[in-house]
Amino acid sequence: MNDIQSLLQAIDNFVWGPPLLILLVGTGAYYTLRLGLPQFRYLPTALKMVFSKGSTGSGDISSFAALCTALSATIGTGNIVGVATAIKVGGPGALFWMWLAAVFGMATKYAECLLAVKYRKTDEKGEMVGGPMYYLQDGVGSKWLAIMFAVSALGVACFGIGTFPQVNAILDASQISFGIPREISATLLTLLVAIITLGGIKSIANVAGKVVPTMALFYILACLSVLIANAQHLGSALELVITSAFTPTAATGGFLGAGIMLAIQSGVARGVFSNESGLGSAPMAAAAAKTHSCVRQGLISMTGTFFDTIIICTMTGLTLILTGAWQTDLAGAEMTTHAFAIGLDSATLGPLMVSIGLIFFAFTTILGWNYYGERCVVYLFGTKGILPYKFIFVALVASGAFLKLDMIWVIADIVNGLMAVPNLIGLIALRHIVIAETKQYFNGEQSIGDEREAQPQN
Repeated sequence: MNDIQSLLQAIDNFVWGPPLLILLVGTGAYYTLRLGLPQFRYLPTALKMVFSKGSTGSGDISSFAALCTALSATIGTGNIVGVATAIKVGGPGALFWMWLAAVFGMATKYAECLLAVKYRKTDEKGEMVGGPMYYLQDGVGSKWLAIMFAVSALGVACFGIGTFPQVNAILDASQISFGIPREISATLLTLLVAIITLGGIKSIANVAGKVVPTMALFYILACLSVLIANAQHLGSALELVITSAFTPTAATGGFLGAGIMLAIQSGVARGVFSNESGLGSAPMAAAAAKTHSCVRQGLISMTGTFFDTIIICTMTGLTLILTGAWQTDLAGAEMTTHAFAIGLDSATLGPLMVSIGLIFFAFTTILGWNYYGERCVVYLFGTKGILPYKFIFVALVASGAFLKLDMIWVIADIVNGLMAVPNLIGLIALRHIVIAETKQYFNGEQSIGDEREAQPQN
């Protein structure tokens, strides 16, 4: 088992080496500069769009439901366990690199979701299909890159973010906080996933639209309680984050110390795991949105990274730092649970809040990634592959209770990286399309572009 773990870790280090990190951050940096800081200039407009009721045009679900579906897949263990893992490995400075990756990631998310709506199609059942595989095939003109993305994304759905990390987190939280045996939790989880996912995108979006906003607000309030209680140390915590990002973090308590490169690597990797900017996952949900405008949906989708990382991950990270939990020997969900127990001065309330948040976040992530995997199956095998895929997915959820945490994170990291590569190539190749559509929209010509977008390509 140790040999397998070492091999997987070596593959992970290669996949997430400097080339991919530079490609991820570089793509976001390019769009940030080329589009004139869209994540700053257009964020207020995008937030207004998120909460407006206008969702007309071709599509299966509302723009808000599409965003919630994407958020259901991104707000998960990455926000609770992933942040703890990043800071445990890279020190407080890892949080800074998560911020940087998120800021550039907002521009990346905007571009990929814009392209998803522009190149979307309808399948044999009349449902919208879209995502990197379609803009790689029809925009870039590369069938093999499209297949590479679809296969990698299917791997993420089945063996990465979509199953094992989430299942493990749910079962751990249920056992620690409520004393529920893993076997019972695994059985209930499997049944719920099967019932909801068999209903398709509308069923998943309906659940996500209710659960995601409620649980995000619940978790944010829990974090705010800790931050307010420790407000006098907030300035010192932020200073530690920034200084640790550019200087090695010394060993202290149970923390073994970390260099700058380790802080960058762990921060960017865990940040991408959390908000999925550049991976190409969110575009598959964005493509189902009822909208006449690819730019409008790109702006709405961009807020997903803002909510996920800039708000929720930041709050988790600061909670870990303010309470000193990052210096303990604990890891993953146990570290975050310990932080809330200290921060709220309650051995029961703090852990309970973390566990409830973790269970619901992880559950909706499973639902979102089930949909992403389904879209990849439709691309690779047609609609006839949907039912067999769902049975396999449910079986994998059931088996997720038997893998160790370390191996789960390594497998998830590897397939994430393999998924990001073709998508980022597509974003670079289609940069002129994104720039042209953006200029057209903000020059007041959206009626021309929107009319074209109302008709999906067949």
